[in-house]
Amino acid sequence: MSVQQYLEKHMLSRKIEDAVNAAVRAKTLDPVIFISHHMRKSVPSVITKIKARQILDSRGIPTVEVDLFTNKGMFRASVPSGDTTGMYEAVDLRDGDKGTFLGNSVTRAVKNINEKISEALIGMDPTLQPQIDHAMIDLDKTEKKGELGANAILAVSIAACKAGAAEKEVPLYKHIADISGETNLTLPVPAFTLISGGKHAGNHLAIQEIMILPVGASRFEEALQMGSETYHHLKAVITEKYGAHECNVGEDGGFAPNISSWKEGLDLLKEAIGRTGYNDRIKIAIDVAASDFCIGTKYDLEKKVPNKSGQNFKSAEDMIEMYKELCSEYPVVSIEDPFDKEDWEHVKHFSSLGICQVVGDDLLMSNPKRIQRAIQESSCNALLLKVNQIGTVTEAIEVVRQAKEANMGVVTSHRCGETEDSFISDLSVGLATGQIKAGAPCRGERLAKYNQLLRIEEELGDQAVYAGQDWKVSS
Repeated sequence: MSVQQYLEKHMLSRKIEDAVNAAVRAKTLDPVIFISHHMRKSVPSVITKIKARQILDSRGIPTVEVDLFTNKGMFRASVPSGDTTGMYEAVDLRDGDKGTFLGNSVTRAVKNINEKISEALIGMDPTLQPQIDHAMIDLDKTEKKGELGANAILAVSIAACKAGAAEKEVPLYKHIADISGETNLTLPVPAFTLISGGKHAGNHLAIQEIMILPVGASRFEEALQMGSETYHHLKAVITEKYGAHECNVGEDGGFAPNISSWKEGLDLLKEAIGRTGYNDRIKIAIDVAASDFCIGTKYDLEKKVPNKSGQNFKSAEDMIEMYKELCSEYPVVSIEDPFDKEDWEHVKHFSSLGICQVVGDDLLMSNPKRIQRAIQESSCNALLLKVNQIGTVTEAIEVVRQAKEANMGVVTSHRCGETEDSFISDLSVGLATGQIKAGAPCRGERLAKYNQLLRIEEELGDQAVYAGQDWKVSS
């Protein structure tokens, strides 16, 4: 086939002529680069290939990574995972062969992407996020994405979202804002994990983590500085009080001194904040994860203590009194999962007191049905958004809209098993959630999120807005 025949067969002559004419009109100094760029823009991008693989997350446990190809290039995404999968959240598909990665391999999920999802999506426009996500949902046909695996579906969904942004030639956070209808791009207040406990650390602390919120910062860059400085002052406080051997960290990067008392942890943090000089500019948040130490209707605050006395069981009413005391003695402004995941009654009562933000994680599971129940019953007043609990970008956008329309706050969250993917940073800005929880200001998989927020703030320049004192939506 001659060159002329090739041009005619693919109808390239007119497109090349248009590109040359555009270069002439633009009086470009480098017509080759200009024409190349013009030609790329003239061809609508479609998904041309999807390739998945098994990688390891921050805990050394297998997870899914996807490379999605379009005319514009390759776009990569990987998904995190939690300690366990709750009965109300989307299903991580794992192989279950105890002889390989202790049953945690994800080769079935990878195969589903390479053989089933890939075939269904090739040729689709990457800018059409809802259509892509619903095509995968329809292909799976189960309520919790158990056939293909939420880990498979979400990896492709995120990769497609990145490809859609590239096709539109806009930043990822702007693309997310466009498809969600959000107009107020906002840099979130970070909830830095400083002390770890619960399932995330090997100490005696029953609660999962104690965090700080730099609500008094003027920019995200300053908030990150405040978090880092407090973190290092806390390390010094722990070293002085218990010795350097107590400065080990939990899965999210928070320090895990071998303490069991909540107040002891809060006192350590209070002293570290005092040393920074930031004082009232930093508030405290607690992730209780109460379901982990709930025994029947009681809460065992010494569940992790060897040879425990067995005398430190609390009723739900006792817990409420304890929370009231903590909020009055310390600058605690947010408490996550203060009760068991099925204890709607006491969550509602505690929220009605209005003493702090009450965040639903295990209670809500990013599940629209449970969020709707919380709205109807006026239970918790904030949603912890974990994208892998719902399974697609589109569904994540929908539950954020659901929560915001009910005047609930939204905390975009990482998982304990993380990757270097910083997607949730762009998601938090694009959806203007106002809060992000991504672990301690250390460890690469956590800093990937915080450092991306630095870049976004720099890119927005004078248009950058940090949530600051407006970090939550009042209930």
